[in-house]
Amino acid sequence: MTFSRRTMLAVGAAASVIPGLVAAQRRPSSAARFAMKYAPHEGSFASRGGRIEQIAFAADQGFTAWEDNEAAGRTIAEQDEMAKALQRRGMTMGVFVASMPKWSQSRPVLGGNDDSEREGFLADVRASLEVAKRLNASRMTVVTGFLDRKIPVEIQTARVIDVMRRAGDIVAPSGRALVMEPLNTRTDHPGVYMQSFAAGFAVARGANSPAVKILADLYHEQIQSGNLIPALDTCWSEIGYIQFGDNPGRKEPTSGEVNYRNVVRWLKAKNYDGVIGMEHGNSIAGRAGEDRLIAAYREIDQP
Repeated sequence: MTFSRRTMLAVGAAASVIPGLVAAQRRPSSAARFAMKYAPHEGSFASRGGRIEQIAFAADQGFTAWEDNEAAGRTIAEQDEMAKALQRRGMTMGVFVASMPKWSQSRPVLGGNDDSEREGFLADVRASLEVAKRLNASRMTVVTGFLDRKIPVEIQTARVIDVMRRAGDIVAPSGRALVMEPLNTRTDHPGVYMQSFAAGFAVARGANSPAVKILADLYHEQIQSGNLIPALDTCWSEIGYIQFGDNPGRKEPTSGEVNYRNVVRWLKAKNYDGVIGMEHGNSIAGRAGEDRLIAAYREIDQP
């Protein structure tokens, strides 16, 4: 095998970076750990480098979890690399999406008349288990599809409960859980079936499985229903994961109308020890926005 001068220079440059990367991934965190397991995602700290560099930076700021909606679509090598990076830094893996909807087509319709859509959803759930094992993830996000306006919603609910019960049977032996995400229809996702924590509660109770719970995304619930802490309290027995995002704009806490400091205080009183996904963007672009993000979480994390 022969190498050009350009190749040799590139290899030399990469070799000079690798020791620094390894050291960054292994050194202890330089900031106090957050009290709660807030989970950034790729892009939260985009100025710091690629995915692995961002994980290392997040750990150095005191974050103890990570989230990656797109993980199931990454290569096995990428999944393994991320899992190793998280393990090195003692970080917990949050959710990834187990069955990605076809947003532009408003599919699947899990409560509709087409059994093939339900079977396709279950096939995705089976495949996601291998990803979850690779990433050491205990929670996997699912979206329960879209509404069929021609079918009574009660019939659709019964069918969604049936398919989620079957999905729970697939996942339960692993000790993991699927978390169903209610989405708002007012701003982001018109036509989805599950639109509130209350709707998620009904399906979770109907499925009656430890592997079928609710993903409580407070951004979506604030838009759709509001009354966040009472809604959490009412549905608490069926909530398996939490995500933050302020409204309007779906940016970091303290950028909008939600009192996330009170929400965190309530979660601490509930002894919630799970991951809290940072399912939002940054209100300010660039490194200044990343600093603002960290400061916002320090603010709401206070006793």
